[in-house]
Amino acid sequence: MNLKVDPTEFAGKRVLISGGTKGLGRATVDRFLAGGARVITSARGTLEPIDGVEYVQADLTTAVGGEALAKAAFERLGGVDILAHVIGGSSTPGGGFVALTDNHWLAELNLNLLATVRLDRLLVPQMIERAAGAVVHVTSIQSVLPLPEATTAYAAAKAALRTYSKSISKELGPKGVRVNVVSPGWIMTESSVHLLERLQAANGGTIDDARQVVLDSLGGIPIGRAAEPYEVADLIAYLASDRAAAIHGAEFVIDGGTVRTV
Repeated sequence: MNLKVDPTEFAGKRVLISGGTKGLGRATVDRFLAGGARVITSARGTLEPIDGVEYVQADLTTAVGGEALAKAAFERLGGVDILAHVIGGSSTPGGGFVALTDNHWLAELNLNLLATVRLDRLLVPQMIERAAGAVVHVTSIQSVLPLPEATTAYAAAKAALRTYSKSISKELGPKGVRVNVVSPGWIMTESSVHLLERLQAANGGTIDDARQVVLDSLGGIPIGRAAEPYEVADLIAYLASDRAAAIHGAEFVIDGGTVRTV
């Protein structure tokens, strides 16, 4: 993390991060830890212990998994002050919309929309009781810039998450709970590195050639690169912090200029 962070910024804050064990999620965990927060997260499988992090083995794409994580947050932390929903991803095949079965659609909706909705429903009420709390939902620029070959279901689920976020912001703002959205473009996570390696193996050439293939599929990125995970994580932390106390119901795009419309 190439940032100077106030180690007391989140002192005493209890933070739940969904999808916090790798990629952007892990960077978000590290950012809140660096700010002095107490953090809880989960994953489907077992995990090597992370200093300062409460870990729950749970599949958040199921109602049972969401309930297990929420229960642990209450039992171990006494509740949460900040919800950062980083969970998401796409695993559907190529081939356009006709290749997507009902099972593909349900999997994408459970991962990219309903996992977040369920946790909000379980944990936001205790924020309302205190009239204090911050929620950050991570969507994607694909909600407005979908890639039809392979990510239609993912893009649709993230678009639904944007709409859901705006709706609950209207309900929760008067009750003391802020809700904001972060919409990243391409992020250079471990999975992105693996994607470049697969493209290089399939097409030949160099890693830079593979990177150009991805850039071309996005229509280019004006700053010429993907975002680093810690850059997106810092934006999430900012929106959850007291520095952003007047920011509510907003969407922050961090895509290097990929989306060229206003």
